[in-house]
Amino acid sequence: MPNHPGGQTANLLAALRRALRGEGWTIRKLADKLEVGEATVKRWLAGKGLAVRQFEALAELADLSFAELAEVAGRPQRHLAQELTLAQETALSEDSLLSFLFMAIVGGETWNEFAADFGIPETQIEAALVRLEKLALIDRLPGGGARSLVDRTILWRKTPLRARFETAMKPQFLAMDFAALDAVYASEVLKLSKRGAAALAEMIERHRREVHRLAESDRRDSLLPRRWHAVLFAARQLDTNGLKESMP
Repeated sequence: MPNHPGGQTANLLAALRRALRGEGWTIRKLADKLEVGEATVKRWLAGKGLAVRQFEALAELADLSFAELAEVAGRPQRHLAQELTLAQETALSEDSLLSFLFMAIVGGETWNEFAADFGIPETQIEAALVRLEKLALIDRLPGGGARSLVDRTILWRKTPLRARFETAMKPQFLAMDFAALDAVYASEVLKLSKRGAAALAEMIERHRREVHRLAESDRRDSLLPRRWHAVLFAARQLDTNGLKESMP
């Protein structure tokens, strides 16, 4: 391991792990590439038994020199934002590419894989990354990576992105064939007090976070191709007028 005091070594390792994630490397992919076991890679990334040769090999896979990695490690850590400003939400709501790319980066995906999936030219992606950085939504990393400056569990509370969902995403769910055998959904009709409805909202938020963890685990461990999915969590007070009219 490079000869640095303990605190700096920990910062170097943290920067290395972030850089590897930013380039799309998982424990399994690293183990296959370096021809070692997954347990060995985990030990190395924790700083155990990590010689200079292995450290340099990992940094190279992150497309970083040691000097670049040391620069990243020396930057003060920024706390993830827990809420977007109105200006940030407005900017995202006005540009489909910008908002989708941001959602992908927040979710832990790499911008280059996103660009490949949707066939977006590099110049267009670069312009979007520059704008996201100016909006203080992402941090650009040496080697071309990007990391979110926003907590992935953030809720979109303001009008602009809610309106964007109404026009861009809601139609996809309305067009879904719920009768199809491969349709994935669940529906319940419940009678709840205001307290029960508030508890339901909290349950939905916990489930949303579980889905985040599922996506992260699948990205890390799955060898199968991954495809983009849209997931909706919703609850509303039931309009019983239609039900009453259909009853004999």
